[in-house]
Amino acid sequence: MCYRIALNFEDGVTRFVDCKPGEKVLDAAFRNRINLPMDCSDGVCGTCKCRAESGAYELGEDYIDDALTCDEAAGGLVLTCQMVPSSDCVLSVPTTSLACKTGQQSFAATVTRIEPHHDAAVVLELATDEAAEAPAFLPGQYVNIDVPGSGGHRSYSFSSAPGERALSFLIKKIPGGLMGSWLDRAKPGDRLTLTGPMGSFYLRDGNGPLLFLAGGTGLAPFLSMLEVLAQAGSRRQIHLIYGVTRDLDLVLVDRIAAYARRLPNFTFATVVAEETSNHPRKGWVTQHMPGDMLATGEVDIYLCGPPPMVDAVRRHLDKTGIEPASFHYEKFTPNAPLKAIA
Repeated sequence: MCYRIALNFEDGVTRFVDCKPGEKVLDAAFRNRINLPMDCSDGVCGTCKCRAESGAYELGEDYIDDALTCDEAAGGLVLTCQMVPSSDCVLSVPTTSLACKTGQQSFAATVTRIEPHHDAAVVLELATDEAAEAPAFLPGQYVNIDVPGSGGHRSYSFSSAPGERALSFLIKKIPGGLMGSWLDRAKPGDRLTLTGPMGSFYLRDGNGPLLFLAGGTGLAPFLSMLEVLAQAGSRRQIHLIYGVTRDLDLVLVDRIAAYARRLPNFTFATVVAEETSNHPRKGWVTQHMPGDMLATGEVDIYLCGPPPMVDAVRRHLDKTGIEPASFHYEKFTPNAPLKAIA
């Protein structure tokens, strides 16, 4: 048995290493050809200091206080030369992947299904090669997908769960956009190259209530998170608010509703901003945030959507003095349309 250790670097790259029982993280990383920062490797210099975002581990007593103080250890800082995991863990590494002589990983996948949803979005489903290991990522992270024949790529969050060969993505339909133009002519069997995973927006461990705020195709990472929570049999209180501009922008609502049957404490609400809509809940997500969840200060808030929505939620929290237990957000910006070529 091995423990899976996710190393999140400052440049957004995530690499996974398998750590054997009793093995130190620094040694596991070196075995996987990832040169984490180090100098002494004896718990003396503190050069290998990282932050443990989640997971269980032991640090032992073979290090000095100058390298890692008691307060630092209590706050989640670790020395990778001393850290011995006893579960899967996530570490934030305070340097870039290139500085550690590693980098982004690429893998191939085949298109299996393309499902348009009006003019709002497209669900793209892929399958990785059976001979290759299923992609590892943290629920909420994204990959870059190369657009065939263009020399460019676009970034999309996984809407599927980690460790599966079947991958799915929810892609905003942008007329004349780079990916949208390719999807118009794409077909099952086409091959794509993906690079990643990347991003610091992912579901953290915990037991407190969760408030998910999704704007448009910012729903995608939450579908990955909900699947992971459902597979784990989570009993956490979870509420998702899914806000869009038009009625037609509401997609995959049936998939969201299915989680209410799998997660005993999951609820959700859809919100439409357009004034002419007949939707029962209109306006912005900030107008429909549950006061009872926010009042305790124990809720973890996750937010993914376009920049105006993210900025509006941040201003609302500041203005109302709401201080959640943690607040994680990711902005996405629609890509510009292709320029006409004479």
